[in-house]
Amino acid sequence: MEEKKLDINSIIGFVLIFGILAYMLWQNQPTPEELEAQEKAKQEQVEAEQKVKNQEQTFVTNAKDYVVGSGADSLQMVQLNNKLGAFAYSAMQSTDKETVVESDLLALTFNNKGGYLSEVRLKQFVDYDSIPIYMIKDNNASFNINFGTTDSRILNTKDLPFVPSVTKRGDITVVSMKLKVSESQFLEYRYELKAGDYMIDFTIRSQGLSSIINSSQAINLDWKLKGYRHAKSISYENRYTDVHYDYEDGKADYTRDGEDDIEDVAWVGYKQHFFSSVLLTDTRFKNVKVKTENLVKEETIDTVYTKSFATTIPLELQGGEINQSMDWYYGPSDFKVLDTYNRNLDELVPFGWGLFGWINRYIFMPLFGFLGGFMPYGIAIVVMTILVKILLSFVQYKQFLSQAKMKILKPELDEIREKHKDNKMKAQQETMALQTKAGASPMAGCLPALVQLPVFYALFQFFPSAFDLRQKSFLWVKDLSSYDVIANLPFNIPFYGNHVSLFPILASIAIFFYMRLTTGQNMQSAPQQEGMPDMGKMMKYMMYFSPIMMLFFFNNYASGLSLYYFISNLISIGIILVIKNFILDEDKIHAQIQEKKKQPKKQNRFQKKMADMMEQAEKQKQAQQKRK
Repeated sequence: MEEKKLDINSIIGFVLIFGILAYMLWQNQPTPEELEAQEKAKQEQVEAEQKVKNQEQTFVTNAKDYVVGSGADSLQMVQLNNKLGAFAYSAMQSTDKETVVESDLLALTFNNKGGYLSEVRLKQFVDYDSIPIYMIKDNNASFNINFGTTDSRILNTKDLPFVPSVTKRGDITVVSMKLKVSESQFLEYRYELKAGDYMIDFTIRSQGLSSIINSSQAINLDWKLKGYRHAKSISYENRYTDVHYDYEDGKADYTRDGEDDIEDVAWVGYKQHFFSSVLLTDTRFKNVKVKTENLVKEETIDTVYTKSFATTIPLELQGGEINQSMDWYYGPSDFKVLDTYNRNLDELVPFGWGLFGWINRYIFMPLFGFLGGFMPYGIAIVVMTILVKILLSFVQYKQFLSQAKMKILKPELDEIREKHKDNKMKAQQETMALQTKAGASPMAGCLPALVQLPVFYALFQFFPSAFDLRQKSFLWVKDLSSYDVIANLPFNIPFYGNHVSLFPILASIAIFFYMRLTTGQNMQSAPQQEGMPDMGKMMKYMMYFSPIMMLFFFNNYASGLSLYYFISNLISIGIILVIKNFILDEDKIHAQIQEKKKQPKKQNRFQKKMADMMEQAEKQKQAQQKRK
């Protein structure tokens, strides 16, 4: 009975305990709101776990993933490690802030994300609208190293967080940007900025990364820039904007538009007419690719950028590490400045090739620099033009003398042509004999013009490239390196523009009167050859066409160049008038010609060969007529 009672009591106790537990569970059950919150938390946990799983499978990165705030939780740390691997250490020490340093010439801003220059201002220059000259600003440039890691990641330094530090060493400012794996393992960009220097020492080196960087994959340095417009005429500025490079130990070349593959490169420069951005190396680059694209689609539309530039350079590992010593040049395309570095950077100034470049470098550049040292640059152009014309005046004298002789001989030449009008070969033979005896060959007038051609072309290259003319005023001209404006047009004329420049008009008028003086005499003296174009008529067309061409062509060119042509043609007109009215005596020249005709004239080899050929041709013609 006692055992049965215990059993009944036990059962009753269990029932009571169960009832109490059931009541407590019912009393503490979650509300509908709490159930909803639990369900939401559970769903977020599942999504987070799935996201982590996906990130472990694909290593697609972007810049936002590399920034971690001070309140990062463990999940964010997991994500960061999945994105960056060993370089997650650097993200914990870096910020999104910028690093700013200055010298007396340059104001530089470095982006801590990527470690590259995000702003470069040239402190001593402004553009045509008095705005400071920026080579880099507002993301118009990027600098990136693309490399693979041993844990199968492809990383781009332009998106990775660098740790900055700035130190001073005398007048040298050192900026170190480190992409860290640890305090003793990192990839470093090191910049050294010196006072009074546009050249920045730049080094890329890694330390302790031989086990992290994948040496079997290509490591490429990519440098891109969109050139800001700095000049009043964007079409004129674009004409002198291109990629230059030094290759094969001193050879220089450029790419104006398109792509080039280059071997053994010492430097690559993005030249923007009067300012340049140049990347130089101490150990020459191999297999470099450069690309240029014109961004000006319509010249009548105000455009921010001129051209875009891109360069890809493969980097080589040394003992599993990167170690590349380089330099940046951000500064003026000024021959005097560039030449001081003794690294062939003066090739950025387009003085012309061969003889033309030699004339500019060793004659016109020193002469213009000397004159500009003690007189206004506009006056220096006038004086330099006078000196050049005086130096070449003997050439003009020879040219005009030859023309005068041909004019004096014209009646006799007409008589020969009339006498042998049915025998053109005989007429040419006697014409050549008369000209040879009188010393009045038409070629004698061409040779002096050929002598002047190198000087003419050299100066055509010199004035648009003379940095000293930039923003220098003269008379009504505000900037001798750009076009002058006396009137703005409410419309655009194709090939001419929407403005009127006075110096091209004056130069066109001067060249018209110069050609009238010289061409008019040539038209009178030039004989009409059988089967040949009418040279007189062609010269007449040229007398009107050349000034019109100059008027249109030079309306957008540097006013300093138009000033040179105006003064040059004025002086040429003066020289011709002096020679014609005070030096040359046609009666005296006629008497000299008659004396020469009496003297036996010894023919040179060329003249003798031509005479023999014409004589043989005449004999063949006579033989053919006899057979007929």
